Amino acid sequence: MDASGGDPHPDNARLRERGAAVPVVLPGEVSGFAVVRHAELRDFLNHPDVGKNACHFAALERGEIPEGWPLRTFATVRGMTTADGPDHRRLRSLVSRAFTARRVEALRPRVEELTERLLDDLAAAAAADPDGVADLRRHFAFPLPMSVICELLGVDAELTHRLHVLSNRIVSTDLPPAEMVAANQEMLAILAQVAAARRAAPGDDLTSALLAAREEDGDRLSEEELIGTLLLMVVAGHETTLNLVSNAVRALCAHRDQLDLVLAGSASWESVVEETLRYDSPVSFFPFRYPTRDLEIDGTVIPQGTPVLAGYSAAGRDPEAHGPDADRFDVTRSGGERHLSLGHGPHYCLGAPLARLEATTALRRLFTRFPGLVLARPEGELPRHRSFVGNSTHTLPVRPGLTAEGATG
Repeated sequence: MDASGGDPHPDNARLRERGAAVPVVLPGEVSGFAVVRHAELRDFLNHPDVGKNACHFAALERGEIPEGWPLRTFATVRGMTTADGPDHRRLRSLVSRAFTARRVEALRPRVEELTERLLDDLAAAAAADPDGVADLRRHFAFPLPMSVICELLGVDAELTHRLHVLSNRIVSTDLPPAEMVAANQEMLAILAQVAAARRAAPGDDLTSALLAAREEDGDRLSEEELIGTLLLMVVAGHETTLNLVSNAVRALCAHRDQLDLVLAGSASWESVVEETLRYDSPVSFFPFRYPTRDLEIDGTVIPQGTPVLAGYSAAGRDPEAHGPDADRFDVTRSGGERHLSLGHGPHYCLGAPLARLEATTALRRLFTRFPGLVLARPEGELPRHRSFVGNSTHTLPVRPGLTAEGATG
């Protein structure tokens, strides 16, 4: 796997040609597999003989994975993403109360308010630049989901930027070991401070609710599980939506005919979000799952205890599932299989309703206000994430151009 990231799609096509399950070399010469075809990935994600707990990671159990291994946090953090069976159900039930349809819908006015304010910030940044350029990720796509998830967790606003920087480092796959260890330690320390602040002054937030559940029954949520859950919420709660909005903007700017369809009412913004999730998944390869016995996938045996990557970006363009035009961005797409970019089975993304709300609101208001928005640099020149986990560009310079009302934006 290319630890420096880049556009995953050319390599994904080559991987799919080699099979549904492909042996890969992870950073540090660790042997692993990637499942890259849609049907096989769907089955793998819901297979009864596949676990997520690191106790199933054979090389880790043998002491062969160093402390500063770039992907170690994905394996060892205590929380929903590394729990199986009753433990997973217990942790998921504690968090799910914040993501019910009713609770998410109640957030709509706040999401809309934030969106309008951030569009003002984007317009102001472009107006202050001699070339009329502003970084859409910095001024719009990042602060929207980060503000929402921090409000949900009861995290002070002044911590948001630092948490984002640390989150970027944690999902990177090419950081030196010492920097990776330092990023993890600082993130855990900040989240421990958040928990301590909410313990001292509880509020109407998820952290306070998790603390209350722990106080009611100390065995329900350990301190390590609490911090691990907060880490998961911060990272997954903003990185994926940030990439989703960014990737949708890139796709629409590169396919003006598709944008015109949506602006004319011939396709919905919800369709834009779903097609972006399929076409350019915000998470490319997610670590890890482990077969609890030797497992055969499409004629290939994955040995027990092998770390396996879920190839979401590869499965999203699998022509066997999405047709011969799977490489085409088409917001009117019908038929074919539903994408897997939000997972499948018991670990399906708990925050999917919130991510969809944020993304559809952001895109609708962005292109309603700035229908002529264009990229300020060619797609091929945009710096990519230095990771094969997150899938997007590091920056997204745009020219908002004219507002729908004709004023400079």
